[in-house]
Order: sequence, then structure tokens, then C-alpha cells
Amino acid sequence: MSRYLIPLGLFAALVVLLGIGLTLNPREVPSPLIGKPAPEFDLPTVMDPDKRISRESLLGKVYLFNVWASWCVSCRQEHPLLVELSRKGVVDIYGLNYKDRREDAQRWLNYYGNPYVASGADTDGRVGIDWGVYGVPETFVIDARGMIRHKQIGPVTPEALEEEILPLVKKLKEEAAIK
Repeated sequence: MSRYLIPLGLFAALVVLLGIGLTLNPREVPSPLIGKPAPEFDLPTVMDPDKRISRESLLGKVYLFNVWASWCVSCRQEHPLLVELSRKGVVDIYGLNYKDRREDAQRWLNYYGNPYVASGADTDGRVGIDWGVYGVPETFVIDARGMIRHKQIGPVTPEALEEEILPLVKKLKEEAAIK
């Protein structure tokens, strides 16, 4: 009888751990990059391959860094919100076009609108890997020193924008103005 108790106990422990794991929200996975400098990158832009976007070119600005792709269904869901945010001029939005063909990305932006000041073409996905991207869309809030301050996994929602992202952007802009 006792020989069945150990496997039964292990099975019960696994069931409890699985149950706990199923209650967790995957969108709340903390990023190890929060509070660290944004990864180095230097990419041609989607709209003009002769122009470049890099980490250094964005230093001194508080901005959103949105990882997107023309093949991404969820990106289409959040895109109107980003276009509207861009029109309001509250915060600059820069993009990272992830594992996409330049022609497809250009066509997509021309059709749905372009909220980005510039968007880097990460055709092979290497820059996305450096940023810890494991799915699109993902959006980062970057402070004026180039530090990652927040990561939104999945589409930006009106609630996330109003409750988390815009208050943080406002705070970071105030901090940057003081210094």
C-alpha cells in the first residue's frame, strides 16, 4: 500500500501546480528587460531603406516601441488605436516590423495608416530576439535614457493605454523635463 502513496503524492502535487499555472495570465509575464537599457539595433526603415533607425537615434525621447507585422491578425486589432494615438501627438510611436517582407509592410501601412515616426525592418527577426519578443504585437515604453520601463504583451487595448501606458508616459516625460 505504501508503495502507491509516493506516486500518488507526486501526482497530486503535479495536479496542484498545473492548476495554479492555469490560473496565471500569460500577458502578465514579467520581462527581464524592464529597467534595463533597450537593446542595441540599427535597421533600415520600412518606408525608405536608405534611412535608418537605431537605439542611439531615439535617445532623449520618451516613446512607444511597437513590434508588429503585416501577417499578424492581432496587430490589425490594435492598429486603429495606434493611429489615433499618433494623430493626438501624445507620444511618438516607433515600430519594429518583425519577420515581414518590406513590400507587404509598406502595403499594410499605406492601407491601414501609418502611426509610426519610423519603423525598422527586422526581416530576419534578430532584433526582435534581442528585445525578447516571442509574439506580435508587443509594445514597449522607453524612457528618455533609453531604458525599458514597461512591456505590453499582445494588442494595446484602450484600457491598457489609459490605465498603464499613458500615465507612465506622462510621468516619464515630466521626469525628463526636470533633468
